[in-house]
Parts: sequence; structure tokens; C-alpha cells
Amino acid sequence: MNTTQPASPRAWAVAGLVATLAGLALGHLAAAFFEPRSAPLSALSDAVIAVVPLSVSHWFIELVGTADKPLLIAGLAIGTAVVGGAIGRLRRTRPWPARAAIVLFGLIGAAAALTRPGLGLAAAVPSLIAAAAALVSLEWWSRRRSEDASRRGFLMVLGGVGAAALGASWWAARSGPAGIEAQRDALTLPEPDAPVVEPGPVADFEVEGLSPYRVPNGDFYRIDTAITVPRIDVDTWSLRVHGMVDRELTFSFDDLLGRELIERDITLACVSNQVGGDLVGNARWLGVSLADLLAEAGPDPAADQLVSRSTDGWTAGTPTELVFDGRDALIAIGMNGAPLPIDHGWPVRLVIPGLYGYVSATKWLTELELSTFDSYNAYWITRGWSTPRPIKTQSRIDTPRSKASSGTVVVAGVAWAQHRGISAVELRVDDDPWVPCELSDVSTGDTWRQWKYEWDADGGEHTLTVRATDGEGEVQTSVEQGVIPDGATGLHSVTVTVG
Repeated sequence: MNTTQPASPRAWAVAGLVATLAGLALGHLAAAFFEPRSAPLSALSDAVIAVVPLSVSHWFIELVGTADKPLLIAGLAIGTAVVGGAIGRLRRTRPWPARAAIVLFGLIGAAAALTRPGLGLAAAVPSLIAAAAALVSLEWWSRRRSEDASRRGFLMVLGGVGAAALGASWWAARSGPAGIEAQRDALTLPEPDAPVVEPGPVADFEVEGLSPYRVPNGDFYRIDTAITVPRIDVDTWSLRVHGMVDRELTFSFDDLLGRELIERDITLACVSNQVGGDLVGNARWLGVSLADLLAEAGPDPAADQLVSRSTDGWTAGTPTELVFDGRDALIAIGMNGAPLPIDHGWPVRLVIPGLYGYVSATKWLTELELSTFDSYNAYWITRGWSTPRPIKTQSRIDTPRSKASSGTVVVAGVAWAQHRGISAVELRVDDDPWVPCELSDVSTGDTWRQWKYEWDADGGEHTLTVRATDGEGEVQTSVEQGVIPDGATGLHSVTVTVG
């Protein structure tokens, strides 16, 4: 006689949860082989970002900073798992509504993928695979609901399938059809035709805790809207120049390699960097002149905006006059002596000194369109941020941050005002007068500048405050402003306990 009891509501919920997670893993595996951006959670995250109200978006970014995208993905994953558990429980008593719910969620994921710029009809496939896998898994469970061993086997098999799919998707993204790491590693960058002018013997003070003059690629800040980093085949990549031009042009990666290559040290900064924040960094970039390339297309003098477009549809709007004013605006292919890292725009990105990244630093670049500010608003402009403004003068204390020993303490940090340069940095201890700091060597106003001061520290608690003066003689303002709409202002201070 069979004494095994039918599966409980809790068991059905667990089955639904496991089936959902296994389906998601298979969907992500499918996406890794042809278009990672079409993975179910990535597509849903992109869709959420596109429709969420601006006030909510700004509040969330202010609250969690650069953790916004990982938290969004984690929240959607948890929410999907909870829904999966609820569907599993529903399947116990109402099979057809549960099946319909799975199909509906698959269609929602497919629709989200199809709305993403640059993705074709095939983008719907991963979400449909995920839904089909979850549906089949629950049907399998329903036929073994009276067998304890089979239930355990079901969970073990699905758990194994999910883990294997996640591992395989990781491998596929790096070695399979969607992987481009090997392609990037195989590229040897040519020597620059116009090498960088070295900053001098004391570009780095080499103080412990002080940010280096050039930030290594692995430590360089990353800010973008990409939930899943685009993976671009350099052999099929092209750059299209169009819009208000005499002639439309298209360039391959080899075309760029054959042009004059320029090497420059340029500091990039994110408009969402808080006072004292770390969303800023200096690197050595290799690329071709943006102005020279655009000039070949014959820009219309009435085109006051250059719209740069990423492969994922993101756009930035740059004042055309600043592209042609003689600054080292680059279409970059290299960073710190290596091909562009995938996270930082492989194979090609824009680097324009003196402007925040949201209006200039387009990664995964595929289009340059000459337009006007009256006719088109780029991505962040439609979300409440300002039209292009110059980067604001900022300075930061890197060390010490909280504690120091009594005696001589080296206070050090960095200051930046790209394309104007830094002419002076001053430090104030508590309410004492401002004192000048020693500055590092630089060869251009487009990079940040290290500073240091030897402080004779007495015991107790002290407040250190720094301010900079740009190359035009303007002193950094003490007026406090948040990052929205055009960058934070104020002076960076730290409280140090000396013992």
C-alpha cells in the first residue's frame, strides 16, 4: 500500500521557485551565446529603468549611488523567485491559471527585450526559453507529486541544471560566440604617432593612500546605464558619421588603426560624483582625433550638437564648438597602454576633456550624428539633467581619512578642473588660515593634479578642509550643491583623530 502523502502547498511553492530559477539560468545561458543584453533579468532591468519616474530614479541614485544596477537586478531576481513560488503553489489546485501565469511572464520578458535598442526579434528567445523550462519543470513535478524520492530527485536535477546553466553562461560569455576577450587580447596596439608629453619627474608623490597620477584600468571608476556590458565583435563593428553633414561616412576598426594615433593623459569625471567622491580618474588614452574625422564628413555650420550613440542605444550630446576648439577630443581605442577594457567601451569610446561623462564619454561607440540641441535631447537630458556645462573645480583629501599619529603628518589628495588646470591648492586645519600645498608636475590642464602638505599635528580631533584654484584663477566655491542637475559643489572636509 502507498503511504506517501500528496505534495504539500509548501512543497509546490519550493518546486515553483526552483523551476523558475532553473528557467532563468537557462534563459541567461541562451542569451550568452548570441546577445547577453537579451537575458531575461537584463531586459527587465533595462525596461524598468526606461519607465521609472525621474523623481524615483534620482532618489534611488542618491540613496545607493553606484550600487543601483546590482540592487535592481537582485531585486528583480528575488521578486521573480517569489512569484515563481506563488505560481508553484497555485499550480497545486489551479493548473491552467498557473500555466497562463508562466506564459505571461515569459511574454513580458520577451517584450522587454524587444523594446531594447539594437536588438532584433531573436532577443525574445531567452525569455521564452526561460518560461518554457519553468513550465515543463512544473509539469514534471506534477507527475511525481506522490513520490518522495522523485520529489527530491526533481529538486536535485533542477538545481543541477540551474547551476550548470549559470556556469555555462559564464563560460559562453568569455569563450563562446558572444565572448570577445580573446579577440581583445589578440590585439596589439600600434605605437602612437603623436606620443603624450610626459608630466615631469614628480607627477606622483608616492604617498601611501594617495591616488596615483594614472589609475590602473582595473581600479578605474565605471559609470554607465548598461545592465549587461555590450560585447562587440571588432571584425563587424563600424562607426557611422551622419546627420547634418555633406557626406555620410562609415569607418571600420582597421580604418581607425590606419589613421594618425594620438596619445594623451586625460582625467574623466562623472557628473554624479559627490564632493570628495571617487567617480573620477586619470588615464593615458590612445585614439584618433575626433575633430579631424568629423571634418571629413563636412559638418553643417548650423549643427551645434554632436550626438554620440552607443551600441545599446545610449546617447550623449556634446557642443560641436567644443569638439572643434582645439582640445584633444579623441575617439579612443586604448587605455593605459592596452586595448580598451570591455567595461570601459571596447572597442571604441569617446574621450573629451573638460566635460562630464554624461555629455561626452560614450562607450561602445557606433554612431556620430551632427544635430542641434533644439531638435534632439540625449539620454540624461530627458531625465532632468542639465545641458552640457564645464566640469567644476574640485579637490579631495585622500589621506589621512580618520586617524593619524601626532607629529608630522602628510596630508595629500588630488584636485581637478579639466581643460583649465589647477594652479593652486590650499589646506585649512580647523579654523586656522588657509595654507598653500605643494603641487605635483603636470604637462596639461586636462589631468588631475596631486597635492600634499606636511602638517604638524597636535593630539585631539581636527577638521581638515581643502580647496583648489583653477588655471584661470577661480577659487573653488564653498557653496554646497548636490549632483543634480550639473554636478556637485562644496569643499571636501575630513575629521581626523590624532593620538
